[in-house]
Amino acid sequence: MSHQEDSADGLQDLGIESLFGSPEEQSGAVAATEASSDIDTATLDVSTEMTRDGSDTSDGGFPNDSSTENRSTDQENSSEDVEHESMEDFEHFLIPVLPVFYYPLLVREDEIVEEEEEEEEIDEEGEEEEQAQMCPRCGGTDHEQCLLEDRALEEWTSSETSALPRPRWQAVTALRQRQLGSSTRFVYEACGARAFVQRFRLQYRLEGHTGCVNTVHFNQRGTRLASSGDDLRVRVWDWVRQKPVLDFDSGHNNNVLQAKFLPNCADSTLAMCARDGQVRVAELTNASCFESTRRVAQHKRAAHKLALEPDSPYKFLTSGEDGVVFTIDLRQHQPASEIVITREKGKRVGLYTISVNPANTYQFAAAGQDQFVRIYDQRRIDKKENHGVLKKFNPHHLVNCDFLTSITCTAYSHDGTELLASYNDEDIYLFNSSHSDGAQYAKRFKGHRNSTTVKGVNFYGPRSEFVVSGSDCGHIFFWEKSSCQIIQLLKEDPEGTINCLEPHPYLPMLAASGLDHDVKIWTPTAEAATELTELKDLIKKNKWERDQDSVYHTNLFDQYMLSFLMGHRSQRDHHLGWGARFPEELDESSSTSLTSEEEGQD
Repeated sequence: MSHQEDSADGLQDLGIESLFGSPEEQSGAVAATEASSDIDTATLDVSTEMTRDGSDTSDGGFPNDSSTENRSTDQENSSEDVEHESMEDFEHFLIPVLPVFYYPLLVREDEIVEEEEEEEEIDEEGEEEEQAQMCPRCGGTDHEQCLLEDRALEEWTSSETSALPRPRWQAVTALRQRQLGSSTRFVYEACGARAFVQRFRLQYRLEGHTGCVNTVHFNQRGTRLASSGDDLRVRVWDWVRQKPVLDFDSGHNNNVLQAKFLPNCADSTLAMCARDGQVRVAELTNASCFESTRRVAQHKRAAHKLALEPDSPYKFLTSGEDGVVFTIDLRQHQPASEIVITREKGKRVGLYTISVNPANTYQFAAAGQDQFVRIYDQRRIDKKENHGVLKKFNPHHLVNCDFLTSITCTAYSHDGTELLASYNDEDIYLFNSSHSDGAQYAKRFKGHRNSTTVKGVNFYGPRSEFVVSGSDCGHIFFWEKSSCQIIQLLKEDPEGTINCLEPHPYLPMLAASGLDHDVKIWTPTAEAATELTELKDLIKKNKWERDQDSVYHTNLFDQYMLSFLMGHRSQRDHHLGWGARFPEELDESSSTSLTSEEEGQD
């Protein structure tokens, strides 16, 4: 970012700064206000004494120490101002006159104070009884325990967070610099401004799918948006005009879980993976004409994610629940090659997510059905040494936890220095990717709930200023990365859990999808910042439900996954059940790749 990175950021502070300017001016204004208050108090006493003595108060009640000549001169020069000020001062002094005569009330003051204290005690007892009766959790039987739990929850929520820093982006200054031509990165810097994030609202919906929408992805220029899901159809949207320009069959047999445009290919190649384990590539013409799809790899279990290599129109990685990571090179006769099988203590670990480090494309992070984020380097994979793992990260308190933990999504920051991991029915953790093996997390983001579906997590902003995730409660959470504070809470439909969140490559907007049958476009077009009135109760509800489930946790994640994903799968006749399609025991030859000649074009 340019040198303006350290400048003020945000619209909320403009009012204060425009009134008082610099901090020195602000401190001076405060001092002037305090001095003015002392003058008003002293003037009131003198004015009262003059009123008793019948002295002249024609100048508005202020004491007149000047000579008669000066007074008459002033009155001639500004008679209208004096009259106006006199009315204002007179009305001002009507309020504090009563407290001046305090001495007759000394005898009755103690009685009044005692009566007020008794009334307050009665009111407090009544409020406590009413609260006990209104308590939704204990029904009034153990209200003190509920208060203790609320206090403990507030302490948990506020721990590992810091105060919000002062906004670094100033709208008026940035607009002036843009008009003068001294700044050419106005939009880039505005995308990372807190003021815009706090004004997000639902702009419109892209409707047309007949099942859950599991994936959304912008092309490199941000002009097209690809979406797909349980209906096995892929739609390419002109999201500005809110209409699809392409609608074609993906070729998959089960829920499409991800579809992405490859970079620098003129939007001619779309990579896809699905619950049937297939990895397919769709050939397009400028994202406006469909030609064909072909299969390039095959996992023996669901393939949830694929990871693009920045700037490469030919290569990408894919991972599956069979624990296998494929590297796909579309220039090769055999596009797919197996590079690693994820293992822990000799057993395979199913993978839900994979991400490529944008600063070092040889490195990638893979995670899934345990608590470890594994970092691999394609140049240094030695299967005989630690199963090829370069290093592993995990929160220390989850190493020996009583229930099975899983990681549903990982994401690298814009410069590859940070790595996010979203844990099933736990929190979101940020790791420093340059730290050594086994290093503890650097930041923790709390408040949402990730239980019933494979939820994504992402950075938002050109410099990864924010963290964004969906939640089982039907909301989208935004955290400011530096402070871990929740700064935005977007209300979604009660039944619409958001799983996928895709920021626009260069505009301040967000595309989201989930269990609903549409794609939602969020933009910062609200007139005022969102009021987080429901945030406290929502966090309490999410945490309480999570704690209750942890008491009898027996791998609920797999049960929820089976219920939701199989319940929302397509109704096509050739769908296969999990038991028929994916065997429990996998041998070394469980994953295969297919050449384009063997598969042909569908």
